[in-house]
Amino acid sequence: MNLLFDDSEKTVFGCVLINNLQLQQVNKVRTLPENRKTHTYTVLMMVNPLALLVGLTILLDPLSIMVDGLGVNWGTMATHKLPPKTVVQMLKDNNINKVKLFDADETTMGALAGSGLEVMVAIPNDQLKVMGSYDRAKDWVRKNVTRYNFNGGVNITFVAVGNEPFLKSYNGTFINLTFPALQNIQNALNEAGLGNTVKATVPLNADVYDSPVSDPVPSAGRFRPDILGQMTQIVDFLGKNNAPITINIYPFLSLYGNDDFPINYAFFDGAQPIDDHGVSYTNVFDANFDTLVSSLKAVGHGDMPIIVGEVGWPTEGDKHANNGEAYRFYNGLLPRLGTNKGTPLRPTYIEVYLFGLLDEDAKSIAPGAFERHWGLFRFDGQPKFPLDLSGQGQNKLLIGARNVTYLPNKWCMFNPNAKDLTKLAQNIDFACTFSDCTALGYGSSCNGLDANGNASYAFNMYFQVKNQDEEACIFQGLATVTTQNISQGQCDFPVQIVASSSSYVSFSLVWLVAEVLLVLMF
Repeated sequence: MNLLFDDSEKTVFGCVLINNLQLQQVNKVRTLPENRKTHTYTVLMMVNPLALLVGLTILLDPLSIMVDGLGVNWGTMATHKLPPKTVVQMLKDNNINKVKLFDADETTMGALAGSGLEVMVAIPNDQLKVMGSYDRAKDWVRKNVTRYNFNGGVNITFVAVGNEPFLKSYNGTFINLTFPALQNIQNALNEAGLGNTVKATVPLNADVYDSPVSDPVPSAGRFRPDILGQMTQIVDFLGKNNAPITINIYPFLSLYGNDDFPINYAFFDGAQPIDDHGVSYTNVFDANFDTLVSSLKAVGHGDMPIIVGEVGWPTEGDKHANNGEAYRFYNGLLPRLGTNKGTPLRPTYIEVYLFGLLDEDAKSIAPGAFERHWGLFRFDGQPKFPLDLSGQGQNKLLIGARNVTYLPNKWCMFNPNAKDLTKLAQNIDFACTFSDCTALGYGSSCNGLDANGNASYAFNMYFQVKNQDEEACIFQGLATVTTQNISQGQCDFPVQIVASSSSYVSFSLVWLVAEVLLVLMF
C-alpha cells in the first residue's frame, strides 16, 4: 500500500437532485435537548449547595459538557505525529469521549488504555481480502479486540470493516470482499463473547445511494443498482446483529468544483426551503441523510440505527476551505446536535463523529488539496477557531495539546543572492512532491505570495519535513537557512514539531525514496 495513500479520502459522488438543484448527499447528527441548560439549573436549585456549585460550573464552562454521543475521527497520516498519549489527553481535556480510528495501531491503543474513551477500531481496505478467511478474522479479533478487553484496557465499541469500500473510484475492487469480511469479523466477535458490546459496521461513502432523475428527492432514495445485492446483504446482516450502518457525509463536497451549487444549502442558515412532496429541506445535510433513510426503508430496514462516521469542513486547499466557512458550518451543525432536532424522516438521536481531529500532511491529495486540512486542530494540536462542542453557542478556543515540543525557530527560504534560476521550478516541484504545499493553491491562505515567496514556502515545508536538516535547505544554491520568521500576512510558514518515534518509522521509506529521486534528478 502506498504510504501516502489514505483510505479515508473523500470523493464527490451520489448527488441528489431537488428542484433541479444539485445537492451533494450529506449527513446527519445527534444532539441534546435545547432546554437542557434551563432544566439543569432548575433541578440544581432544589438540591444541596455543593451540587448547585458543580452544576453552575458546568453551565459556565461549555467545554465541561458535550453534545451527547459526539465523537471525532483520529487520523494519523502525518509526517510528524503528536505522541498518542498527548492526543488522548487533548481529547479528555475537551471532554471528547468517543474516537474513531482508521486502524488498530498498538501505540495508539496503548495510549487509549485506561482512558475510558469509547473507541471504534478499523480494518483497512487492503486487509479485507484476508478477512475472508474466518481463521484470519478470529486472529484479528484476538489481537486487536479481545487483547484489550480487560479492566483498564480499551473500551472498544465498534469495528469498522473497511472504509468507503464501494467508492466508484475503486472500480469494484472491494465490492465482493466487504460482506464476507464483515460477516467473519462479527461472527468472530460473537464467538469471543463480545458480540453484545462490540459491533462490526462498514463506513460507507454517500455515493452508495441516490435518487432517480425522474424523482430527485430524498423520499425516493435507493441504493445504487450495481451494489444493491451487496448492500442488501450487508444491511440484513447488520440488522440481524443489532448493528448500525455507518455513513460519511460531506456538505463541503457539494461546493467543491461546483460553482452552480447554491452555497447556503451547504450550511444551516438562510437557505430557501426545497419541497419533497410536502416535506421541506433547508440544507443538503438533511436531504442526504434522509436519502439514506429512504434507501434503508426500501430494503426493509427503515428503522436501522445510523452512525454518521464522518462529517466536517476543511480549512485549506480550496476557495471554500477556510476557517471562516468551517466556523460557519460547525456553528450550524453543533447547535442542531445540541437540540436533538434530527431530520424530517429521522427526528431522533444519531451518533456522530466529526472529521477530523488533526490536520494530516501526508494524506493523498488526489481528491483535492483540502484532504490534508480537515482537522479541528492544526498539525501541532492547537485549535484553529472557537467552537462550543456542547452546542450551546458559547464559542471559545478548544484546549490544545499540552507540552508540544517544536523544532528550533529556523526556516528555509529562497536565497536572494542566487544567480542561476533556471532550475528553480524543478526544485520547487521536488520540494512540494515530498512535503505539503497545498496552502499555495488557488483560494488558499498562501495563494497571494510572489514567485520568491512561493519558492520560500516550498523550500521551508520540505526543510521542516526533513527535521531541519541543513542539507535539505540547499536546492542547488537556491535556498538558505534563516532564524527570522518569514511568515507573510495570513500565510504561516510553520516550524514542525519534534516527530514521535512512530512518525519516523512510518515514513522512513518515504525519505529513502526521496533521496533516490534526488540523486536521479540531479
